[in-house]
Amino acid sequence: MIKLIIQIPCFNEEKTLPITLHDLPRELPGIDRIEWLIVDDGSVDKTVEVAIANGVDHIIRHVHNLGLARAFMTGLEASIDLGADIIVNTDGDNQYVAADIPKLIAPILTGKAQMVIGERPISSIRHFSVGKKILQGSGSWLVRKLSNVDVPDAPSGFRAFSREAAMQLHVFNEYTYTLETIIQAGHKRIAVTTVPVRTNEKLRPSRLISSIPSYVIKSSLTILRIFMTYQPFNFFVAPGVISFGLGFLVSLRFVYYYFTSRGQGHVQSLILAGILMSLGGFLVVTGLIADLISVNRKLLETIEWRIHSLAEKVNSKEGKTH
Repeated sequence: MIKLIIQIPCFNEEKTLPITLHDLPRELPGIDRIEWLIVDDGSVDKTVEVAIANGVDHIIRHVHNLGLARAFMTGLEASIDLGADIIVNTDGDNQYVAADIPKLIAPILTGKAQMVIGERPISSIRHFSVGKKILQGSGSWLVRKLSNVDVPDAPSGFRAFSREAAMQLHVFNEYTYTLETIIQAGHKRIAVTTVPVRTNEKLRPSRLISSIPSYVIKSSLTILRIFMTYQPFNFFVAPGVISFGLGFLVSLRFVYYYFTSRGQGHVQSLILAGILMSLGGFLVVTGLIADLISVNRKLLETIEWRIHSLAEKVNSKEGKTH
């Protein structure tokens, strides 16, 4: 039996949630059971009451607002615990067309992918400003370079995950899950593909993008942190080697003048060389230590995934014996 859970992270979505839920499917070809799950991220309106009134199967509540990334992971973990074979994530503001869910899960059902991202028609979305479209494109390009995954629309939250892929994902930053999960999927060799999806008319302003400058700063910091987390060796060692190399060149200048000027002057070159070479050595050592920590994190994630897999096999065997 194939079970699909559609999860929706929500924060004060009482006005838009009924519209979103109205279009969600209860039956799909190739799916035996569909359940809806809401993650209430500390809402202070009637989001939960609206969810109950509209037949949501599972409601997970955060006492306080923890942010979109944490709400997404809460939903993913809950869906795994509830036995989902496929998990679809969508937004509570009805941004995405629910009729595209069959298209979204098709690559997973056929075994062609473990993670599917809905590619929005960015260029034709009227309520996206020119600046936002440029940022979406440049951000997606950078994520492609960091992850080696060909994703034209990295910030898209309309996604589908196989159970196996969902069990391997961990989000560490608090701003958004969209960029980190793609980069993580690339490093873990999770099969990712994209499908074109449609969007609905805008019902409310984006809470993730309050302003273009704020979005640029937060996204840049997020990408920087992700790069430092998943490629710590390159992050520290590359600038370390450059710093050490510059220091070495400066030291050659000092040596040249030391011998040609009979040891007179240019002590400032020696001081600068010492600072640059010391900084370079420090960054290289930091990169090596960070890389070892990263390896340890990967081992812990692998152990956690294996524990989940073994637990499922044990539960499966017990179910058959009963």
